[in-house]
Amino acid sequence: MNLSLLKLEIATAGLAMLVLMLDVFTRRDDKRFLGAISAAGLTAILAWSFWGGMVEGAGFHGMWINDALALFFKRLFLIATILVTVMSVGFAGKIESGVGEFFALILFACTGMMLTASVSDFVMLFVALELVTVSFYILTSFLRRQVASLEAGVKYLILGALSSAFLVYGITFIYGATNTTSFAGLAEFLSAKGATGLVLLGVLLVLAGLGFKVASVPFQIWVPDVYQGAPSPVTAFLAVGSKAAGFALLLRLLYGGLLPMKATWVALIAVLAAVTILYGNLAAIPQKNIKRLLGYSSISHAGFLLLGVAAATAFGTGAVLFYLFAYVFTTLGAFLVIVCLAHATADDEIASYAGLARRSPLLAAAMTVALVSLAGVPPMAGFFAKFLVLSAVIGQQLWWLAAVGAVGVVASLYYYLGVVKAMYWQEPRDEGAIAVSLPMKATLWCVMGATLLIGVYQGPFVAWAFDVAGRFMK
Repeated sequence: MNLSLLKLEIATAGLAMLVLMLDVFTRRDDKRFLGAISAAGLTAILAWSFWGGMVEGAGFHGMWINDALALFFKRLFLIATILVTVMSVGFAGKIESGVGEFFALILFACTGMMLTASVSDFVMLFVALELVTVSFYILTSFLRRQVASLEAGVKYLILGALSSAFLVYGITFIYGATNTTSFAGLAEFLSAKGATGLVLLGVLLVLAGLGFKVASVPFQIWVPDVYQGAPSPVTAFLAVGSKAAGFALLLRLLYGGLLPMKATWVALIAVLAAVTILYGNLAAIPQKNIKRLLGYSSISHAGFLLLGVAAATAFGTGAVLFYLFAYVFTTLGAFLVIVCLAHATADDEIASYAGLARRSPLLAAAMTVALVSLAGVPPMAGFFAKFLVLSAVIGQQLWWLAAVGAVGVVASLYYYLGVVKAMYWQEPRDEGAIAVSLPMKATLWCVMGATLLIGVYQGPFVAWAFDVAGRFMK
């Protein structure tokens, strides 16, 4: 019974092992076909999740739970990984060696993310999170001959190890004070005896460790440098997959173990959300590198997601889930364009995007759709996502927090539309047309279509997110 709860995770890990075996026993020099196999396998696993691949229930002595929230996040991770894998096929030409290992690590990271969706115990939380983090340590520095990639890997390793230390110390203090590592056991202790000083210290350290994963202030210092130096598909995966995994764990912990402390963590997260939104948007304004800009943008979006968490209602949780779903397509759309331009531009500077509309109307349109959605302009998916999280905090009379969010939206228009201006109104550096492969064209059209569809016809997606949130919080 316990193993049946892990069907999707076992299938994904098995696919990673298959890719490694094919890499070893295939003599072909071009290993990009392994990316196609990975994407096809993940698509089959995603389809399986709708027809028998997901078994609801709890197992492993309460350390694991499969419910509606777990299924939502696992499907979200699978969709994100499929898109990142397709993106990586187009990027594989820049990888000198180890293409098979690159795709396998992406699959192992996906496995870890799927594990995070079901944890209900601190030990399992640490194991799942470390599987994700260790995979990203290697992926971030995978371009070993590029100083920027190695620098990004070292920075991510050092700061990631520090966040893991916070997490372990926090778990230790909580266990020492409560004699349990389960979220349910912690909730029972808090209901019976309240939050002792040792428990509070442990909770703060654990939240600090999770703050690193979601890139909220003051744990965001790694983001711009790592986003800039890491391979573009890895940066995209960090922006959507790792962030979503952090929020999955945060929701599990807050509502599974810390609900008796609700008044305390609501105030803390509200302040963090406000500071994160302001920092991310203001720091993005002077950026000249598109990946650094998206890095600071990612910080601001972490703040908007924290708005929904701070509302501490089923509506707020539903808004967070819808936001994450929309964020996958908008962010990956931007990074797909960056990957397509990797062979045509010398760097990732925004100046390199000047006149892109003349050289490739498709890429310019895809980047515009992504950036306008990230800015929260209707009728894109990002507009309704921000509308929902702002509605959640307004519903709780947190007017000041909604005002900060509105300021963040206005500030983001400046730097997002600055890139659009460069693409359509500035003269290009080069006049040659930019070739885009057929698979990348198809993926770009799919992502643009999803961004528009979710924004214009949001009803079914909102209903799905709010149904999951309602079942999770009842």
